[in-house]
Amino acid sequence: MSRLLGKIALVTGASRGIGRAIAVALAREGADMVVNYQTHRDEAVDLCEKIESLGRHCLAEEADVSSSEEVSRLIQAAEKGLGRADVLVNNAGIARHLPIDEITEKDWDETIAVNLKSAFLLTQSVLPPMRAERWGRIINVSSVAAHVGGVVGPHYASSKAGLIGLTHFYASFLAKEGITVNCVAPGPVGTEMAADIPGLTPDLVPIGRFGTPEEIAGVVVAVVCNGYVTGQTINVNGGRYMS
Repeated sequence: MSRLLGKIALVTGASRGIGRAIAVALAREGADMVVNYQTHRDEAVDLCEKIESLGRHCLAEEADVSSSEEVSRLIQAAEKGLGRADVLVNNAGIARHLPIDEITEKDWDETIAVNLKSAFLLTQSVLPPMRAERWGRIINVSSVAAHVGGVVGPHYASSKAGLIGLTHFYASFLAKEGITVNCVAPGPVGTEMAADIPGLTPDLVPIGRFGTPEEIAGVVVAVVCNGYVTGQTINVNGGRYMS
């Protein structure tokens, strides 16, 4: 399949888990990939090798996407190495479970910066060329916690709910410019991040199991390839939240 042939996609937090599956799925649709990571370099390099084996170009770039300086460096490296991003997937995130009375201002600020501010910084950075070309696709990876609170904490739920508001504004503002902006909100997914969260168990999910990264990636690809879907939050959660 080649619905994204000739397009360049940037996925943040792509070395593992959901981000990795999204990057592979987009590459299978023909997109060349910019794989962002912060600490897991070996996994990012391995991912690029997999993507290149599919016949696509791939660039692995380390950056802390909660920092405006790092985002600027990431975008410059991506444009120099492959070109401007046609597709942006804001997937980078942290989920640090803490007892409610132990959550500090530092925990709040860090979670909001990584999970929410990064999406704003990346979106602002890729928009000028997208608007010039009058084509772009932006996906923000939220969470079922935005709707039901979840089990991680208020810092996490608030950051993921903020992504939905961010999506609504950009989708409305850019609707006539050929740029769609949507959220995908997974429920519990079987990743290393999920394994570190106490209380996150399959019995929370009506269908009785965690989702797979590939199931989330399939929905992301479907939304990216559909120019009539914008401003939506696509819930992929096994029935944990029904909209």
